[in-house]
Amino acid sequence: MLAGLPDRLRQAQPVFSRTGGLHAAGLFGPDGTLLALREDVGRHNAVDKVAGWALRAGRLPLAGHVLLVSGRASFELAQKAIMIGVPVLAAVSAPSSLAASLAEESGLTLVGFLRGTTMNVYAGAERIITAVPAEAGA
Repeated sequence: MLAGLPDRLRQAQPVFSRTGGLHAAGLFGPDGTLLALREDVGRHNAVDKVAGWALRAGRLPLAGHVLLVSGRASFELAQKAIMIGVPVLAAVSAPSSLAASLAEESGLTLVGFLRGTTMNVYAGAERIITAVPAEAGA
């Protein structure tokens, strides 16, 4: 499910497709459904817009959701993910070492370099299922 999120995010970025110059933050449900997407010149602002949408919609905390950012995962973005109750923060680029440390200390799952079928899990690997159990496929 995680591997498909960057493509879904990119397909839902109308302004990025025209300009190539905006960051995005997308909030996905447990099944990978895109619930909210916000764009901004700053990735922090895009995350703030998603958080504001969730607050106004009465959806906080966001347990069971995934927050995907189109750039790097900084310490501040990890803080924001924790504050809104998102258990998984994923980024298409690298996380900072401070973000990885905070994620480890707080129980946040942090995924970086989410591209195609590959990713690096920096914290909270217990939330990531990499193969479907044999019983589930039967």
